[in-house]
Amino acid sequence: MFNNKELFKTAFKEQLVSRLGKSMDEATAGDIYKILGNLIREVIGREWAETNQEYKIQQQKQVYYFSMEFLIGRLLGNNLLNLGLLETVRDGLLELGWNLEEIEEQEPDAGLGNGGLGRLAACFLDSLASLGYAGHGCGIRYKYGLFEQKIIDGHQVELPDDWLQKGNVWEERRPDKRVLVSFWGQVEISEENGRTVFRTVNDEKIWAVPYDVPVIGYGDLHVNTLRLWSAESAMDPARMRMQGQNSYYKFLDYNRSVESISEFLYPDDSGYEGKLLRLKQQYFLCSAGLHSVLRTFEKLGRPYTELPDKVALHINDTHPTLLIPELMRILIDDQGFGWDEAWDITTRTVSYTNHTLLSEALEKWPVNMVRELLPRVYMIIEEINKRFCGMLLERFPGRQDLVDQMAIIESDQVKMAHLAVVGSYSVNGVAQLHTDLLKQDVMKPFYELYPERFNNKTNGITHRRWLMHANPELSRLISETIGTEWILNPHQLLKLEEYKDDPAFQESIMRIKRGNKLRLADYIRQKQGISVDPDSIFDVQVKRLHGYKRQLMNILHVMHLYNEIKDHPSEERVPRTFIFGAKAAPGYYLAKSIIKLINVVADVVNKDPQMNGKLKVLFLENYSVSLAEKIIPAANVSEQISTAGKEASGTGNMKFMMNGALTIGTLDGANVEMHQMLGDDNMFLFGLRSEEVLQYYRSGGYHAREMYERDSRIKRVMDQLVSAGPFCCHDLEFGLISQSILDLNDEFFVLRDFGSYADTQAAIDRAYLDTQAWAAKSIVNIAHAGHFSSDCTINRYAADIWKIRPVQPAIQV
Repeated sequence: MFNNKELFKTAFKEQLVSRLGKSMDEATAGDIYKILGNLIREVIGREWAETNQEYKIQQQKQVYYFSMEFLIGRLLGNNLLNLGLLETVRDGLLELGWNLEEIEEQEPDAGLGNGGLGRLAACFLDSLASLGYAGHGCGIRYKYGLFEQKIIDGHQVELPDDWLQKGNVWEERRPDKRVLVSFWGQVEISEENGRTVFRTVNDEKIWAVPYDVPVIGYGDLHVNTLRLWSAESAMDPARMRMQGQNSYYKFLDYNRSVESISEFLYPDDSGYEGKLLRLKQQYFLCSAGLHSVLRTFEKLGRPYTELPDKVALHINDTHPTLLIPELMRILIDDQGFGWDEAWDITTRTVSYTNHTLLSEALEKWPVNMVRELLPRVYMIIEEINKRFCGMLLERFPGRQDLVDQMAIIESDQVKMAHLAVVGSYSVNGVAQLHTDLLKQDVMKPFYELYPERFNNKTNGITHRRWLMHANPELSRLISETIGTEWILNPHQLLKLEEYKDDPAFQESIMRIKRGNKLRLADYIRQKQGISVDPDSIFDVQVKRLHGYKRQLMNILHVMHLYNEIKDHPSEERVPRTFIFGAKAAPGYYLAKSIIKLINVVADVVNKDPQMNGKLKVLFLENYSVSLAEKIIPAANVSEQISTAGKEASGTGNMKFMMNGALTIGTLDGANVEMHQMLGDDNMFLFGLRSEEVLQYYRSGGYHAREMYERDSRIKRVMDQLVSAGPFCCHDLEFGLISQSILDLNDEFFVLRDFGSYADTQAAIDRAYLDTQAWAAKSIVNIAHAGHFSSDCTINRYAADIWKIRPVQPAIQV
């Protein structure tokens, strides 16, 4: 390894010549990025192999984290940080005439995820490696990410996210480890040597080819693997040509159908073909990943009865639930186990994290679709359901209503969340409130049946990326103040609370925050040509756009502020810059209307001379991990305003907290635990509680039109959506938004919470005027953020669910 600047520069220039045949004078920024990536790969290559060999030798239990998303972002800076080479490379590049931050911009964000689910998986992988656990990711290598978002005339326009266009320097294709995955066909049943044998015939086989990405731990070099699967044709073109006329075009059609499996993250599932493709993707991931895991297990030479002692298979949300029947299929059909023994092995190997309370997100698949696409797997699901329902009837005689409620197959639908609970030994929520609601409401009968399975593991974020890499000046200040132990033990951040009233430390915190705001302001000016005041409150809401996350309430409040300023132009105001970033699902038209509204309001506000020095609104397009790393360190206020009881946990709230922003939020998700630590003095709460929301849903009693008629602020902004005025483009532009609130009775209680929200925003203005008190609150937030490190979360998963312990790395560096 190059452990000083001069060795780095020498190695870098040699690589540039040997790989690209270029001198430093000829190199482009893209060349520099590519060579840096290759250098890092060389640095960690041996340790990657040694880590895997050590796992084999020690035969400790390994975790395989199955997820449809891994939102890993850019890896260059994070890998340099974890290797301890960030400053060496930054200084060396500077002497060679290049800025490291400019080089990092050459790396595309990996199109492997969308929101919090995928980012959580990425943070977990970082913590698993950094803590020395044998834990790997298993996902799909999507050719295109969700989409690249462009804002044109205020509207979201989706373009292909071709993130692999220039290749991926971090991945290694492993064709020798490919596996066959089977779809369609018919199941033949026969008797052989006294046992029933199931064989699938006339099926369509495709290759799943793995691409491995090293996951580099921080400090002692420990390298795990993120294995991503790509679908490739298993058909011999020569044989295809022998099948007669038009065989070439049939081959192309077949190839296209195969490649589509790993082509897009979340294909549109509003129609049958889209649903079928998503089901294919999920089985493709589960079957390929499981075959790979079992191949590694078999190398240990242990009997399959010991699988639960050596392997933990973790399902991240319902998407990989087919892991359960696929493992049963392999154990019964390939390994010769009887049903009871196979079920015992499976239910001691698989664990499940639930990420949602929304009924539409608890996946269901049409029975006919599953039966036709996966005939043998469906037979196993059917048998699981039959035995489970039989057990329920024995335990609760006469309760057919309960059986119907809990069945895995019901109303011609396969309920994946039910299958995940029944087939797992652990079911965890991702915040205490979320877990309580699972037990008390969404999965109450399952909790009453299996109380020992349910547990809480509040989400976490890796402080290495979201504090050390995203906010290096703040990280340096923390280390200068309390030492560096917090890097490996984030609970040590609590020591910062001793300095919350220290004027010098407060001044340093505010200086660093202003520097981050200046950098973000410069980015905004370059990208959008809009100047923002770094001394204004940077009020930020960046996350997936959904009704329950209530970006609508935020922008309606901005409209209210605009009205107030227009009505009272001479009144003194605390300057505000409202920053939004969000993608809406392509078929989610209400969410796309809200994006349009935000952009219309921004256009009106930013062009109005009366707003200068008082109000600015920005929508930053194509929100991503790399953009989040620019925004979050600059935020003063973090908007976590979801309808109480709807957000499972949230991880954005943790990232903002860790960077010293103060939260305005409801008591929802992990906000509840934040409030327990911070108290009323260090965050700004408003709105309904989860029990009040639940009572409205159960008993009614909420009437949005009453709120509209009662509160003149609400009536005014709602009327401005559909009546002539500054924000209404034409009569029907925002009619869908108005209809969702007034005609469909405001499903997410935007109007019910609006007054409380507006009053709390006014309290934020008053609090911000007291600079020292605001700085103290910011410091308290940073001090308590260590509780939400994914290191802490992973240690709880390891001890309570997976039953694993750290593995000593083969090589100490």
